[in-house]
Amino acid sequence: MSWQKLGDTLQKQGINLLSGLLVLAAGFILVRYVLKITGRYMKKIRIEPTLESFLHNLIRLILYIIVILTAAGVMGIPLTSVLTLIASAGVAVSLALQGALSNLVGGVMLLVLKPIRVGEYVRIGDADSSIEGTVTGIGAFYTELKMPDHRLISLPNSSLTNTPIINFSREGTRRLDMVFSLSYAADTEKAMNVLENLAKDNPAVFKDPAPVVHISGFGDSGISFLVRIWCKGEDYWDINFYLLEEGKRRLDEAGLEIPFPQMDIHMKQG
Repeated sequence: MSWQKLGDTLQKQGINLLSGLLVLAAGFILVRYVLKITGRYMKKIRIEPTLESFLHNLIRLILYIIVILTAAGVMGIPLTSVLTLIASAGVAVSLALQGALSNLVGGVMLLVLKPIRVGEYVRIGDADSSIEGTVTGIGAFYTELKMPDHRLISLPNSSLTNTPIINFSREGTRRLDMVFSLSYAADTEKAMNVLENLAKDNPAVFKDPAPVVHISGFGDSGISFLVRIWCKGEDYWDINFYLLEEGKRRLDEAGLEIPFPQMDIHMKQG
C-alpha cells in the first residue's frame, strides 16, 4: 500500500470517527430532550410514581443503545460485529449477575401485578419473620420500605415475588379486634355497655358497620369480651391505643375488675 493510499484511508477513518463522535454527542443531547418531554407527558397523564420511574429508566436505556449503535455505524464499525459482541457480553454478564437479573424480573412482576404500590403500608414475610412498613419506592432491583421507627430497609424484588404479602392500605379500611378480660364476678351486661360506649365515643370509629361487643371466651382467670370496630387504615393505631388507655379508665370507673392470673388450690386431707 502506497503512502498516498494510507493517507487517504486514515483521512477517511478520521472523518468517520469524528462524524461518529458528533452523532454520539448530538444523540446524548437529543436523549435528554426526549426524556424531559416523556417525563412531562407521564406526569400530565398521571402515571403512578412507581411505573413512571421504571419507564423513564427503561426508555433512557433503549435510547442510549440506539444512539451508540447509530454512532458505531457512522464510524464504519459493522453492526453485526457490535451486536455479536453485545450478545456475547450479555451471556457472560447474565451468568455473573443471575441474582440481579432475577431481581429485575421480580421488579417487572411487581409493576405488572401490583401487589404493592408506593405509599401503601404492608407486611412482608411469614408471621415469625415478617417486616412491616410503608412502601417508599419500587426500583428495578430493590423495593424500599420505611418502617414505623423510620428505619429504611431495601428488599430484593425477587424475594417479594416468593413470599406472602399483606397489604393493609389497598382497601382503605381496617378491622380492629381487641379483647378485654374481666372478672367472673363482673356484671356482663354492664361490661358490654361500657365497652360499646367506649367504641362509639371515638369519632374515628365507623358508625356503619357499627361497633360490636361479644363474649368471646372463658379463660382461667376471667371472661373475655371482644370489641370489634372498623376504621380507616391511617386511624388504626390511634384507635388501638385509645381503646387500651380509655378502656382501662372507664372499666375502673364502672367498678369492673380486670383480673390477675389466679389459681384455686384445693387441699385434701387423708
